[in-house]
Amino acid sequence: MLNPASPLPLYQQLAHLLGERIATGHYEPGTRIPSEPDLARTYRIGRPTVRQATELLVRRGQLERRRGSGTFVTERPREVDLFSLGGTIAAFRSQGIEPRAHWLEHPALSAVAADVDHPFAGRSVYRLSRLSSIEDRPALLETMFLDPEVFPKLERIELEGRSLSEIVRDEYALVPSSGRQVFRIVRLGPQDARTLAVQEGEPALLVRRTLDFPRAHGAVYAELCCLTDQVVYSQTLGVSTP
Repeated sequence: MLNPASPLPLYQQLAHLLGERIATGHYEPGTRIPSEPDLARTYRIGRPTVRQATELLVRRGQLERRRGSGTFVTERPREVDLFSLGGTIAAFRSQGIEPRAHWLEHPALSAVAADVDHPFAGRSVYRLSRLSSIEDRPALLETMFLDPEVFPKLERIELEGRSLSEIVRDEYALVPSSGRQVFRIVRLGPQDARTLAVQEGEPALLVRRTLDFPRAHGAVYAELCCLTDQVVYSQTLGVSTP
């Protein structure tokens, strides 16, 4: 029950209590929580206090209001490990998500302009891009750059129906050994916004990824432009031993 003598306001106490019930599964994702009058009667508080508590949980993303239906626990977004050395498509599939991947740009040697953030700046490397959609909604735009000295004649390889990790493994007998990622939040420019079917200026997660291979350091560089309305992108951390 709520404690009127506590220095914590009653609406925050109720928000904490409801949040705990959501976290423990008492209120499961997609279910409707009790109405404001019911909560007010149960906890012997006024409806404005209940509204403050539920509004706080709405802002936190734990509840959502549906006009004419009530207040519901939000569905937990699916989680994808963004740094899977097995490849982005494999990371989706490991969570039971089958993305529809479409190559937008086939391999072609392209000169990379000067860019302090681009490891291939000033060189000609293979460039290709791919759009991945979930349930016909764009979710991820990848632009990839590959060292032609490590991946010769890449333009001759058929890409359709294959992931980049499969091509690298099957055609070049290479498997990444390590990598690095840098994360930023960006506002989408007009071209990327059109590709991802959102408004220009929409925020997105930009991941700059570099992959190392045995005897081929930094042979693949990719820029991943991720929308986060359908899935949550994560990265698994491990503890290194001395």
